[in-house]
Formats: sequence, C-alpha cells, structure tokens
Amino acid sequence: MAIDLAVQLMHATVQLEQPLGNGMRTVGTGFLISDPGPDGKPRTVLVTANHVLAGMPGQIAHIGYRIENADGSWAYSPQPLEIRDAKGHELWTHHPSRDVAAMVIKAPAAFAQAAIPAGYLASDDTFNKYQVEAGDEMMALGFPQGLAANQAGFPILRSGRVASYPVAPAKIFPTFLLDFSVFPGNSGGPVFMTDQDHRADVGAAKPRDPEFIAGLLTQQVELNKQRLEIGIVTHAKYIRETLALLDNPAAPTTQVASEPQFPGAKAASALEAVAPEEEHTP
Repeated sequence: MAIDLAVQLMHATVQLEQPLGNGMRTVGTGFLISDPGPDGKPRTVLVTANHVLAGMPGQIAHIGYRIENADGSWAYSPQPLEIRDAKGHELWTHHPSRDVAAMVIKAPAAFAQAAIPAGYLASDDTFNKYQVEAGDEMMALGFPQGLAANQAGFPILRSGRVASYPVAPAKIFPTFLLDFSVFPGNSGGPVFMTDQDHRADVGAAKPRDPEFIAGLLTQQVELNKQRLEIGIVTHAKYIRETLALLDNPAAPTTQVASEPQFPGAKAASALEAVAPEEEHTP
C-alpha cells in the first residue's frame, strides 16, 4: 500500500540522546523500519549511524517518542532505551564497513505502526529505475544541534540537491553528496526522495512516482574548519545489509571496490551535538 513517505517519515524519525552530566547531553537522529523477523512476526527496528550509538558511553540512551493527545495536541515523551548490557556489550548490530547501525526495539503501538516498511529502502535497482543523478532533489530529517521542529519533538525537514556523480552502483560509490546544511545531531537521519519531478509531460525523461529512502546521513564536509554545507549520505543498500545481519551475523555484505575520499569529511557526530539541556530539550 502506498504511503505519503514524507509525512510517514516525520512520524517514524526520532531523536536519540544520552545525558553526559553537568546539564549536557549528546544527540543524534534515528528512524524506525518495519522489518519482519525470520518467523514472519512483525518487528520494529531502529536505524541510525553507528557512531551515534557508539558515541554514547552509558548503558541507557533515550528515544524521543511523541504522544498524540485527544485534543489533537502532542507531547514529547522520551523513553529509556538500553543500548548496552550490564557488562557494557553493545546491543545493536552494525555494518562491518559502513557507518550504519540497527537495533530491534519494542516501540509503542503508534510508533510501530508508523515504522516504514523495509521495502522502501532503495537498492541499486531503485537508483537505476528512477535514473537518480546529480541535481535531483532529496529531503532529509534530523535534529540539528538537538533542535526539534516544535515542543512535540518532531524532526526538522530540509532538502538539498544530489551534489555528486555518479551515485550508483553502491558497491563502487557507497556514499554520495547532498547539498544542504548539516549540523551535529543530524547524524543517522533518513535521506529520501518523493515525487518532486515535475517533468510529467508525455515523453518525460524519468519514470514517475519515486518514493524511497535513499540512505542515511553520516558525515558533513569541512575544509579548513569551515563547514561547506555538504552532507555525506550512506546508501540504503547498506541499511538493507545491516538488517540482514540482525538475523544472520554471517550474511554477506558488500566489499567496497574503492573507498571514496572527501578531504575534510567529518562525522555529523552525536559526540559534538552537546548543548545545555534546558536550551535544546523539545
């Protein structure tokens, strides 16, 4: 069944945070995917950048759920999320070569329902089908510097143009550039494409109705300590591979033919997204 991907992802995207003491916290972004287990039973998986969870030193993080009230208002209701066991072992699964993490969680019913079906994650075939290329517009959701769109804790929606070429196949080009302002706290947020192609005339060069998650934001580009307002997006192919690792740690993963080099690439890291709690808490 078709969904309004932009609206659905607004509901499925959550803030991840962990207090650091002294009124400080570390912040990142994650989003929820509906990915049935091997037994076919529904399950909800939290997807984010691996460095977001790895950069949280404590056992318990918080995930920013939102509650809709009877009068149509919303309340921000962060809940504890155990990311390490009592011995400090990580409870999430990460891709062996890419900055992607996935973790099965027990989400409130409304959030489990809002989770995006795994079929919306792009593959190489998706990029080829819709002829994704430089100049195409994509959208991104996140919590820059821990800032939410409102007191209900919804993510901030931004957009940008694909700023590199080519963007597929992912085994050769595992990341691509997106021209938009990136800040600490954006890491782990979904980057997606909706039907923004207005070339609907007969004989239009591109197929219509692209609706897919292209990847997740993992880095920003800096040069001489200056942000270039360019984000680095990791292909959704590697999210798919990380989901497969949840059920089979020996599942095959793509070996990148050549690692891209971006001078000044810097993680849009949760470690840097620290701010006084009273200033940024939604």
